[in-house]
Amino acid sequence: MNGAYAAAAAADPFACAASFLTSLISSLSSPDALQLSHEQVEEAAENGARELARLLLQAHLDLRAQAEQATLTCLGSPARAALGDGRTRLEKGHQRQLATLVGTVTVSRCALRCPGETNTYPADRVLNLPHGRHSLGLRKLAVLEACRSSYDTAIEAIDRRCGTRQLGKRQAEELVKAAAADIDAFYAARTPEPAGRDTLLVLSFDGKGIVMRPGHLREATEKAAMRAKRTFRTRLPAGEKTCRKRMATLAVVHDADPVPRRPHDIIAPPGGRTGTRRPRKGPRARAKWLTASVEHDPEHVIKAAFDQAEARDPQHRRRWVVLVDGATHQLDLVRAEAARRDVIVHIVLDIVHVIEKLWAAARCFHTATDPETETWVGTKAARVLAGDAPGAIADIRTEAARLRLTDDQRAAADTACRYLTNNADHIHYDQALKAGWPIASGIVEGAARHLVADRLDITGSRWSVPGAEAVLTLRALISNGDFPQYWAFHTHRECERLYPRPRQHNDARMA
Repeated sequence: MNGAYAAAAAADPFACAASFLTSLISSLSSPDALQLSHEQVEEAAENGARELARLLLQAHLDLRAQAEQATLTCLGSPARAALGDGRTRLEKGHQRQLATLVGTVTVSRCALRCPGETNTYPADRVLNLPHGRHSLGLRKLAVLEACRSSYDTAIEAIDRRCGTRQLGKRQAEELVKAAAADIDAFYAARTPEPAGRDTLLVLSFDGKGIVMRPGHLREATEKAAMRAKRTFRTRLPAGEKTCRKRMATLAVVHDADPVPRRPHDIIAPPGGRTGTRRPRKGPRARAKWLTASVEHDPEHVIKAAFDQAEARDPQHRRRWVVLVDGATHQLDLVRAEAARRDVIVHIVLDIVHVIEKLWAAARCFHTATDPETETWVGTKAARVLAGDAPGAIADIRTEAARLRLTDDQRAAADTACRYLTNNADHIHYDQALKAGWPIASGIVEGAARHLVADRLDITGSRWSVPGAEAVLTLRALISNGDFPQYWAFHTHRECERLYPRPRQHNDARMA
């Protein structure tokens, strides 16, 4: 009976799946099943459906193996040589295991052999099998889960989906690194949608530190860590750093239509809003493109952002607005890149950073709980927004002198004044608001929290440069909404790398 069943299964690879389905239906309709709770039936149906899917996949692969064997057997030596790069000897019965979303299956295929050469497997090219045990579907799931949460949590989610342990933590890390290999090529091959000449082209940049493993810090940080002397053994005192972070640079490029506004659209006037006039909202970002890197220096990221901007406006006909946080090195890189491309950029200092400096300065004149602090900040910010930053600076210094504050007492006020003075060329907010430009870099600030803090900065995370770079760039890709298109691009490129020969008509006949 067993021999007859095996012969029937060989004749019809789907016989086993059909038999299992019949058995599953019988089990779920049995008198014993009618006594089970819905939860128990649900679990049995889920497990049965997964096993049925695995048997169907296995049957399909067995059917293709039969077709391949029949086709190659009928081919003559010249045809086999063309198919196998000169290999003509046919050897049947080669197998490999493939871990999939529904369980592990066996892929049977034929080998074409030649003395002194490695085997070639035509079916691997037809099926686009990756090198390694894990299927492309399982790799895709691993990438999405690992980019969403920690590797431990990702493995648990994959186990729940697949029913059994299909890959380990280290394997998931390697799959994520491999999945990020084609991101640069993907974006280099894409052409952004064009926009009108009056549409603003906005670029913004930010940095965020990532805790790294030993040996993966930048050279300067590594030296600082070696020189650092810890005051306490168990904690850090105020102002002391661990020197364990490597800075990631983030950049956002987006389009926006100009929206003219006034200072009181940005900040409420002293005493609050009356409610008679609703504040206008700022320019709305669209077609956002985000990139980030912890492996490369800021120059690389800024160049990539300018590449994206230039792809959107190759003739430099649109108005380019660059939002910065005032970092001198960042400003120098932006100016150098703009000069190299001969493009005019309008640099605007992020108003949020200005207001933060003013809040710190307010502590020099008011207590932490004084309600007048808000009025003080609002008055100074409104003056800066109206284009009178020098007047705001003079007021702050005059007030500090009138109160005869010591150097320590007025330190935050002096810092705010220096910040405004050093960035005087980039705080013409009256002109920016009148022209309808954005003046806050909330998009890139939010991206820093989303890309880095929500994943790479979770408790206990310590990263290598390749691992952090892969997760960071994949999260940026997913945030851009480009993952489905990228995955198709990546799998096609991977197929070209593994099987460089073009597919021929013989492959189609074996499919």
